[in-house]
Amino acid sequence: MQATSTRGVVFIHSSPRALCPHVEWAAGRALGRAVNFDWAEQPVLRGAKRAEFVWEGPQGTGAALASALRGWEHLRYEIAEDASPGSDGGRWLHTPDLGIFFVQTDAGGNIVIPEDRIRAAMSTAGANAHLLQQELSGALGQPWDDELEAFRYAGDQAAPVVWLHHVG
Repeated sequence: MQATSTRGVVFIHSSPRALCPHVEWAAGRALGRAVNFDWAEQPVLRGAKRAEFVWEGPQGTGAALASALRGWEHLRYEIAEDASPGSDGGRWLHTPDLGIFFVQTDAGGNIVIPEDRIRAAMSTAGANAHLLQQELSGALGQPWDDELEAFRYAGDQAAPVVWLHHVG
């Protein structure tokens, strides 16, 4: 029986220039074929490069890619695997400060939080609504999204980076 195929994308939001070929080799090993990323400058971080790569492979390829990139603390990346028949999709996010985060996604790309995780958040928070909000925010990966947001938009040619400074 042949494994169900799926597809996804790897977003390398920032990589030191010297690490770029190693990222390609690691991704290629996970995909079972050589890959060449189209690297561009990452305007948010001087000297860093960014790339996007669309892939196709069997279910679990997103996890294989995340495992291949695991341990390189200087990388900021995001991997998405689409849902496929019989399997939820997933998102893996990594930042140097926060490490790696995984969340399941459904066929529509929505985050799926398991019942036990919601119960744990409710148990931790008790009657404290603010703490419940923090717990659920963590379960959704909000700290990772917050840290990666500037790097995502910097790669969008139609959306230039605008730096706002708070003067207090």
